[in-house]
Amino acid sequence: MNTSIFGIELQSPFIVGSGPLSYNAEGMIRLHRTGAGAVVTKTIRLEKAVNPVNHMVRCEKQGLINCEKWSDYDSGFWLDGELKKAVDAGVVCIASVGHTLEESSQILERLEHTGVPMVELVSYDRKELVPMIRDAKKRVSIPVLCKLSPNVPDFLEMAEACMAAGADGFTACDSMGPALRIDIETGQPLVGGTDGYGWVTGSSILPFIEQKICELRKVCHLPIIGLGGVMKWQDGIELVMAGADYIGVCSALIMNGPEYLSKLQKGVEGYLAGHGFQSLKEIRGTVHQYLPEPPGTDFQMGFEKSRCTRCNMCIKACAYEARGFDEEGNMILDMERCRACGLCLTMCPVKAIFRNTP
Repeated sequence: MNTSIFGIELQSPFIVGSGPLSYNAEGMIRLHRTGAGAVVTKTIRLEKAVNPVNHMVRCEKQGLINCEKWSDYDSGFWLDGELKKAVDAGVVCIASVGHTLEESSQILERLEHTGVPMVELVSYDRKELVPMIRDAKKRVSIPVLCKLSPNVPDFLEMAEACMAAGADGFTACDSMGPALRIDIETGQPLVGGTDGYGWVTGSSILPFIEQKICELRKVCHLPIIGLGGVMKWQDGIELVMAGADYIGVCSALIMNGPEYLSKLQKGVEGYLAGHGFQSLKEIRGTVHQYLPEPPGTDFQMGFEKSRCTRCNMCIKACAYEARGFDEEGNMILDMERCRACGLCLTMCPVKAIFRNTP
């Protein structure tokens, strides 16, 4: 699944997002060897971060909540050797830099001299991010990506301001929050810090990230790294169908180990081959051809008896009591009761119920 970004060859379309696994050159090299197309460093600032004890915990089966800050190494650590070490080892390294214009203006020019091929600017303050982009375009010749937060109220306005400032592409998006989880045995917050608040990653945020990417693709023709919620290969396919060019992954590798990346890759490769596609580019933005669908569009539901296992999930989930089975196992559907809500389609684990489009 070789691909490229800004003319730079990538061994895969999977890009590891900024996080604990890219804490130094050694971590990035490990990710590169497992098949990562590119690796984003932990965010580099002038001073190192001091994280609270207990700043990352499991949140549900497929997700995390964390109050982790930026890199716990200062900018000198990265600029004086760590970035070059990763680049020399073959890592396509995207240097994440934040969070203020004052800091990025002191880092960027030295950063380009390390040989990194791209930079990702990060700030959660629009008044900082847009000037950072303008300044970066004057200071460096390498592509400048912009990381968009899903938590801002003016997501598309910020994206358009970043494009006007000269951004070459986007990482969309990031963790969501703030959020709070409590240990019911002690009453204490699960994560440390002054307020116990953290930021959610993992499968629970995937639908929100897909919506952001879908909207971003409508106004943007620049490369988009879809990041947030990818815990299995199917999630990556969804992000691409929403409009992403590349599949960002972070929490899945933290929870399952960097080697889990090969499983994600095999899944995506198998999907493409099984559907007759040569690359992700062929399915990018697929969902847009179905939008908008007029409300109340008529559709019929089909039933494949040979697939049905009689688990009764569709019957239990029908709030209108519209479904049932006859003695021979055929599905009975009371059309007067059915509201065509569609829940039964996604409750069926074997896809015995499906949508027939007239």
